[in-house]
Amino acid sequence: MTVEIPRDRNGTFAPKIIKKGQRRFDGFDEKIISMYARGMTTRDIQGHLEEIYGTDVSPELISTVTNEVSKEVQIWQNRPLDEIYPFVFLDALRVKIRSQGTVINKAVYLAIGVNMEGMKEVLGFWVAETEGAKFWLQVVTDIKNRGVNDILIACVDGLKGFPEAIESVFPDTSVQLCIVHAVRNSIKFVPFKDRKKLAADLKEIYKAATVESAETALTNFEKCWDKKYPMIAKSWRTNWERLMVFMEFAPAIRKVIYTTNAIESLNMTLRKTIKNRASFPNDESALKLLYLALNVVRKKWTMPIRDWGAAINQLAIKFEGRVRFN
Repeated sequence: MTVEIPRDRNGTFAPKIIKKGQRRFDGFDEKIISMYARGMTTRDIQGHLEEIYGTDVSPELISTVTNEVSKEVQIWQNRPLDEIYPFVFLDALRVKIRSQGTVINKAVYLAIGVNMEGMKEVLGFWVAETEGAKFWLQVVTDIKNRGVNDILIACVDGLKGFPEAIESVFPDTSVQLCIVHAVRNSIKFVPFKDRKKLAADLKEIYKAATVESAETALTNFEKCWDKKYPMIAKSWRTNWERLMVFMEFAPAIRKVIYTTNAIESLNMTLRKTIKNRASFPNDESALKLLYLALNVVRKKWTMPIRDWGAAINQLAIKFEGRVRFN
């Protein structure tokens, strides 16, 4: 709609409803960004605005509005971080991105930290063509360069070389391998008829009250299953120290760190957001949408993790001298 703004001789008149130079109504850009953040495509947004406002919005306008977010992403990705994070969860998400004329599955590396107040915080995300320990080393180094001096416990999946990549940058960090991933990998090639019983026997290991009783449960597991599936117990033995890190703590901390569910839950939400898109034209486009989706998720992170008071006191005792209260 064309608006004719009256002019006066002294140039003192200033309209209030539609200001000079304004091209869109107040809040219009925010509505576009909000719809984009919830996974709606440009075409979806265009149709929705026409239905609600009765106006035709060009795809170029929608792209212009959402492209402004790219500057925010860059600032956010390079922001300083806290000096210490008691817990950090690391995992990767697969996203289809166009590269050199073909669509490939790229890995988006994600890191969530739990700060000294017990609040979850996304530390950043990074894009690479494949997931590997070599790139995880770059991720951890970037976290270090942005001000993080110490991580008490890092929770990761069973990717080969992943714990060593973390320990090379943060040598004092305890690395907890995800128990859920370990169980999944253990039963992956087990026939259905044995799966239920074998999973129950594995549960006796990670649900044990102490490391000693867990080791007894593993010995019993070996006696029962080694003839049929010798590699399962061997794998647990090989990674025993990193699988049992959570056993050194009371239930308040065990529930938090024995699995990477905290970050996998976030990944599931992000997958719902990007499922409407067959692929992204470039890395920047993918990061833009993921950043907006993260903003929606972060609004729900209003409370510290459960029993945080008890947990941080245990950590202060366990990691004496490393936990500093403000």
